[in-house]
Amino acid sequence: MVAGRVEVDFGEMERLSWHPSRKRDAGRSGILGHCPPMWNRIGDNRTQVGNRPWSAIVPASVAVIIVNFNSGALLAECLRHLQAQTRRPERVIVVDNASQDGSADRSAAEYPGVALVRMAQNIGFAAANNLAARQAGEVEWLALLNPDAFPEPEWLERLLQAGSAYPDCASFGSRMVDASDPHRLDGTGDIYHVSGLAWRRDHGQPASSGGREAGEIFAPCAAAALYRRAVFCEIGGFDEDYFCYFEDVDVGFRLQLRGHRCRYAPDAVVRHVGSALTGRRSAFSVYHGHRNLVWTWCKNMPGPLFWRYLPQHLLLNLIDVVWFVLRGQGRVILRAKWDALRGLPRCWRKRAIVQSQRRVSPWGLRELMRGGLLALYRRG
Repeated sequence: MVAGRVEVDFGEMERLSWHPSRKRDAGRSGILGHCPPMWNRIGDNRTQVGNRPWSAIVPASVAVIIVNFNSGALLAECLRHLQAQTRRPERVIVVDNASQDGSADRSAAEYPGVALVRMAQNIGFAAANNLAARQAGEVEWLALLNPDAFPEPEWLERLLQAGSAYPDCASFGSRMVDASDPHRLDGTGDIYHVSGLAWRRDHGQPASSGGREAGEIFAPCAAAALYRRAVFCEIGGFDEDYFCYFEDVDVGFRLQLRGHRCRYAPDAVVRHVGSALTGRRSAFSVYHGHRNLVWTWCKNMPGPLFWRYLPQHLLLNLIDVVWFVLRGQGRVILRAKWDALRGLPRCWRKRAIVQSQRRVSPWGLRELMRGGLLALYRRG
């Protein structure tokens, strides 16, 4: 088998469904539609799937995408909660990034209605989600769910209700509760600072406070998020150069630049373990998070804001280096920043495309960002 190829018959994948009773259309074969290629053709703004216009997509239909890598029992637990949803998805796609722990095999045996896509190697969270998005079929929505995120029974129903109520929004975030401490929040959407730093709003705050009311946010955390598939494909999906970490902030940024708003749905609740596979402060997460932080800011920040906040961005990166050196992770942070610099020529070419497609005022976008040193200190 060729590395990176899908180890599944997509005709068979189309037949599989979360609903065993769902019938396959007699005249349809192979993959259900086709999503425009991702970052390799980011400028492609076609408004159809294959030969079908986007208007042919089944309204309010949804595919849930889970990217798995050695998640152990977490994947089965996630699927168990997904099966208990009051609103069942039209299909569930699990992309297994060459796991060695048998988690994908066990889950496939226990949940035969799931479409399992096996990769010969770990292609990363970003590329795996893009692959599943292309194969999701004629659905209106993509619901992304991490294997360590366990949705409450009404999670998907509440997200789809929000999507129906706010047609001007292209993405929706969930209310994430700490799986190890249900009395504490894990996040209520992503916040973006003008310096380039991003963090989960309300992370670590008491859940008894209720979190936030429904409202606009900068971006959803992709551990449990809902995207309009047409728009997700239109902007090119996740940037596959990222591999993982910060890719959801980047997509949220590009959606905002295109004029697509994002909203927080507080009634859509998941219990989230968080960094269950990589570790919150592991060398892996530090490297990818801090490399991709630079690429996200340089690629997406509009010209007037770019030059105005460049000193803050440079200062943030300097502080990052000093902080992680003092923590004994100097080698990994230096490699992250060095690789970020090496990748800037490619990032700058992407920037030209992204900025040429911007539809919003830089100053209108600025209103969605945090600013000031105090905001960095009092993150929440």
